[in-house]
Amino acid sequence: MTMPYSITFTLHADPLSTSQLLRPNSQSRSYICVSSRPLDSAMSELTFLFMDSSILSGKWLIRFRTSLLDFVNFTVFLFLDFLDAILCVIYRYIDQFLEGKTTACYCGSRGEERGNADGDGENELSETLYGRRNVFRRIALVGFSGSCKDSEKMNSGSAWNRWSDCGCSSCVDGMENRNQKLYVAVREPPRGRSGKPKENVIFLHGFVSSSSLWTESVFPNLSETQKLNYRLFAVDLLGFGRSPKPRDCFYTMKDHLEKIESVIHQFGLNSFHLVAHSMGCLIALALAAKYSNSVKTITLVAPPYFPSKHGVAMAVLENLAAKRIWPPLLFGSSVMSWYEHVGRCACFFICRNHRIWEWILRRINPRSNIDFRVIDLTKHTHHSAWHSMHNVICGGAKLMDGYLDELSRAGVKIYIYHGDQDVVAPVECSYNLKKKAVDATVNMVKNADHQTIILGRERELTQDLEYIWANTADIERA
Repeated sequence: MTMPYSITFTLHADPLSTSQLLRPNSQSRSYICVSSRPLDSAMSELTFLFMDSSILSGKWLIRFRTSLLDFVNFTVFLFLDFLDAILCVIYRYIDQFLEGKTTACYCGSRGEERGNADGDGENELSETLYGRRNVFRRIALVGFSGSCKDSEKMNSGSAWNRWSDCGCSSCVDGMENRNQKLYVAVREPPRGRSGKPKENVIFLHGFVSSSSLWTESVFPNLSETQKLNYRLFAVDLLGFGRSPKPRDCFYTMKDHLEKIESVIHQFGLNSFHLVAHSMGCLIALALAAKYSNSVKTITLVAPPYFPSKHGVAMAVLENLAAKRIWPPLLFGSSVMSWYEHVGRCACFFICRNHRIWEWILRRINPRSNIDFRVIDLTKHTHHSAWHSMHNVICGGAKLMDGYLDELSRAGVKIYIYHGDQDVVAPVECSYNLKKKAVDATVNMVKNADHQTIILGRERELTQDLEYIWANTADIERA
């Protein structure tokens, strides 16, 4: 802390002086201003001089802080580069010892396409999986980390979970049976009601979330009148919540779509509304483009949309998960998106041991339930989250403009809600989407971020959704 002290200024109007000086008096910590100008003019110039000095010191302080943050930022991510390269080797040997074979990773060059990447855009692996920069792999300082090659097409099609994944019943569902369907939370109108046909609404959650986002927000706030008219379907996306989390899956856009299509066929949904948040918005656009004759409306909440162009996948990764240590949310996102093996460590300690963390939280506060968002953070595997992030959010970006063109031709109405304080998906995402889908309606919500665009204003959002559905009730889709 800087100790305050006083400065005394003695002003002399010296008619004989031809210059203006500030002379320090070392004995009294005072300054003697000698000026050939009148006293008022000297005072004005002195005030300006010290204002200019404070501005310069403020700029210097900002520059110093920026330089310091850049240095810390560089140091932290340089360490993470090194750590990820080392962990690549460590996991190879641990996997070999515990499972009898090494686990494929993306530390090497792209080389031969793996698994089910067959050239179809929706089934294609994102360039970000191999294109992530790591200084130690690039300069071959840790050369043996780059030799981690693919092992027999994603471990010979093995569907069982890794030793570093949780083995509880809610986490291993779908590992043995690849045909197991997605978990769907359904809210049906009262039985025996006749009259107006019921309308269907499909809800898709975002990244590292689950159907609880909707069952805890929109479902309880639906008005009594609308509860009689709508069938609500909140889906746990493939790899999240209580849905299957197969290990032999790349979680591409096509993988997600195929599973949601099975829900449509299972419940016989000939027409429906779509409501989606974050990553779910991208899947919703893909689904709507494929079922443009069945979709009545699409409501996108905080969509991470980026215009399709060459290299858009890497641009999306650098925008949504920039390598910055501040703010903390962005730092966590960058670590989990750029560092495959560091992310696997985080999932090992958090997701694999989620039952222990839940037990601890219940002992700390036994009188209240654990927030569903805390539970959702652990209900995925590293494999499902890692590939969904890269193959859907990043890799799927280049497909979005084609989907929007199809929806524009079909005349499907798009409604967008975005918080003006969103640091995860910037507000420019919605404005750019509006430029492509000119008939879309954009609603900017003040003082809302990526989560509070829903949570904290559940009733307002539900009322907006009811209004949207009611205004399109007469739309008939083939």
